Order: sequence, then structure tokens, then C-alpha cells
Amino acid sequence: MSELTMSLIIAGVAFVVVVYIYSKWQEYRARKSVDRAFSGGHDDVLMSARDDADLIRQEPQFDQDDLSGIGDMDEDATADTSNADQVYNSKPDFDATMYGKELSVDDLIDCVIPLEFEAPIRGEKLLKEISDLKYVGRKPVHFIGLTHDGKRDEIAHGGVYTALFAGVQMVSRSGPLNELEYSEFVSKLREIADRFNAHSDVPDMNRVMSNARELHQFVAEHDAQLSVNVLSNGAPWDITTLLGALEKQGFDVRPDGRLVMPDGDVGNLFTLSTNVSASETVTSKLTLLLDVPCVSPDLEGFGVMAKCARSLASRLGGTVVDDGNNPISDQALAEIADQVRDFCNAMAVAEIPAGSRRAKRLFS
Repeated sequence: MSELTMSLIIAGVAFVVVVYIYSKWQEYRARKSVDRAFSGGHDDVLMSARDDADLIRQEPQFDQDDLSGIGDMDEDATADTSNADQVYNSKPDFDATMYGKELSVDDLIDCVIPLEFEAPIRGEKLLKEISDLKYVGRKPVHFIGLTHDGKRDEIAHGGVYTALFAGVQMVSRSGPLNELEYSEFVSKLREIADRFNAHSDVPDMNRVMSNARELHQFVAEHDAQLSVNVLSNGAPWDITTLLGALEKQGFDVRPDGRLVMPDGDVGNLFTLSTNVSASETVTSKLTLLLDVPCVSPDLEGFGVMAKCARSLASRLGGTVVDDGNNPISDQALAEIADQVRDFCNAMAVAEIPAGSRRAKRLFS
């Protein structure tokens, strides 16, 4: 082996060693930066965000230009109530919230078909017969019953019912109910009606399709998601250390790598993404996302999310930016919070309040 070949081999090995050491040093810096950010001396991210959410409650004049690139919120979805009264043309025969509680069948967002029995039927028998009918296509199906005292309620063991109300959801984020799904729904209901010797009143398909399209228009106009990002000002952050620290701050880590901030009840307030695949070890950008129609305005979801983003930026040495990596001012965040409140008011006018069971079903 010549001296030149040997020299090249030694130089190559040395280069690999240098690259390996540099990579490990970068990983060490990333871990240490996150460790320092979440060590003592800082306020809790979530608690600070919730306690100070009132800082977002400012009333500045709104300038649409400040919102460029913030998220996916449609301009027409902010406070437009022009289509609110067209969501459902006919007055519902019953409301999902009657008798003081929400029911799984809702005349505003479901196509409801009643099945009237010739004789009362026990709940356990009904549940057995309807257990397999949960979806038609991609649309969920729910049932409630009419009790002896004339109240509509969820079907339960031990109950006795004189009628059944079957509802297929007319719209979801995947689109409106279509003719094939409706035909399948009617066909399966007729089979159930035959087994119970029940009488049914099936709505005209054209009218159902028209109602579904109108409701889908409302969903399309109010399907708003808002995001803010935290961009590193220097070295990237170590993923493993970051996830562990955020979990201690109240985030739930999901199998797909997303982190979810619970709303304190049974839902989610907002999510956080590291923007990298599971195989990556570091990240330079975090994205916080609010699903606006699915969060009650009482929770001040955007205000809490914005405060959390600012707290993370302060701790980790980052900057709060929009989707184009342009810095977002506190003033702009406050104005967006106002826009979100207007948006939620428009949803309330349409009797589909943000964060309600109706809204969560429609925007699923």
C-alpha cells in the first residue's frame, strides 16, 4: 500500500470522526438548551397561559393585513352570518337539547326518520337490533327512543319505548350526505322496521340532499383552523428532551407524535406539532394549532394558545412567527383573538355554538 493511499485512508477516518463528534456535540447542545429552558426559575407554561389569558382581552381596531399567513382561517368565516339562517329551512320537530340535555340524535344536523311501534319495546331488544348500524358510508348513525311519558331519550337497558328515532349525520368534514349513503340508511332502517313491525315516514331524497348541501355550505364557511409557530433563534431543540418537558407541562403525547393540550374536561384545547418525522432527533420549529369551531369561546382557546407560544419562545430562545416565518406582534395576536370571538358569535347565531356537541360532530 502506497504512502498516498495510507494518507487518504487516515484523512478519511479523521474526517468521519470529526463529523461524528460534531454531531454528538450538536445533540448535546440541543438537549442542554431544552433542559435549561424547562429547569427552575420559569413559570409553568400552561398555568401562566391560562392565568394571563385576559391579557389577550384587548379591543383594538382590527386590521386584516395583520393576519396574513397566520393560519388557515377563511376571511369569509369570521363574522358572516348571511348563511346562518339557511342552515336548516324547516323548524325542527325536536331539539337535541330538549329536556335539559343533549341527545345523540339532533334534528338540526341529522336526517331523522321515526319508526313507530305497534306495541312498546324494551331497550335491550332495541339495542341488540340496532347495534350493527353505526355508519352508512362515512356518515355516523345514532338512535334515540320515545319513552312511555312522551320524552325522547337515549336508549338504555331497562327502558321501554314506543318509537325509535334514527338519525344519519348530514355533513362532516369529509363532505355532505350523498344519495348512496342515504339509500343505504333507508334500506337498513326498513329492515329494522320489518323486524319490529314498525311504521316509518321516509323523507324525500331530493329534500334531504338539499338540506345536506346547505348545511355543508355552513361547515365549509366556518371550517377554521388557526396556527402560530415558535421558531428557534439558534441551535435546534432536542426532540426527546422537549417532548418530556412538554408532557410535564400538561401536554398529552399522542402515538402520531402530536401533543395535545386538554381543555380541562374531556376535549382538546389545541395541539402542538414538532414538524419532523419520528426518526428525527431535533427540530427548529414548533406549531400550535387551534381547531376554532371545536373549542368553546369560554375557554379563550386562542388566547391561551398564543400565551403558551410566547412562553415557549421565551424559554427556548425562539420567536413567535406565522406560517411564513414572519414575527407576529402581541398586538396582532390580540386582534386575532377578537376575530375569533366574532367568529364564535356567528356560530352561536346559527345555533351551532363553537365547542358544542353539534359543532364537534359537524367538524369531525
